[in-house]
Amino acid sequence: MTIHREGRQLLVVLASALLAINLLIHNFFTWPQSWELALWAISLFIFVLVLQFFRSPRIITPINESLIYAPADGKVVVIESTRELEYFQAEKQQISIFMSPVDVHINRNPVSGAIKFFKYHAGKYLVAWHPKSSTENERTTLVVHTATGVDILIRQIAGAVARRIKCYVKDGDQVRQGDEFGFIKFGSRVDVFLPLEARIKVKVGDKTRAGKTVLAEL
Repeated sequence: MTIHREGRQLLVVLASALLAINLLIHNFFTWPQSWELALWAISLFIFVLVLQFFRSPRIITPINESLIYAPADGKVVVIESTRELEYFQAEKQQISIFMSPVDVHINRNPVSGAIKFFKYHAGKYLVAWHPKSSTENERTTLVVHTATGVDILIRQIAGAVARRIKCYVKDGDQVRQGDEFGFIKFGSRVDVFLPLEARIKVKVGDKTRAGKTVLAEL
């Protein structure tokens, strides 16, 4: 287990700030020792809480062109047929995964292929499970064209707490199943749009692990 690069600078700043606050109180305020110990304990708790947001577990994804893996750790909150309007302009199967603040926040490629479409949208910060979050919140949309000729759309969506989406790919890039393509700070939601003929392997309420859980089979 390592710390993701997105969190390293923030953790250094946080540790420095918490240390400075504790030393300031110790040197310039007359507090009972029990209060100071409680403050140290609270500071440690805050640091560990933020630290776990940025954990980066080592994942080995078995490459399989017929499988679509989960792009995020979290819980499946939506499985439905819907008309995707940004790219496909057609009916697709949508699977949405909600990432809570305690989940790993790394996003991984559900399939291998070439990035055929990429677009960033500025937007609002509605709660991630709000029906309009996928069209009104800050988000990125990317489409991977697989070697078998199938287009898979992945959408990162910011939520009420998540205020920064990172996406490491661009048009034309070649990506591999299980590799990182992005990061959403402090949790949010990731939608995947699949062909209607894809066989869904999860149900609403299931927990997913990025690069490990099979969402569907082509």
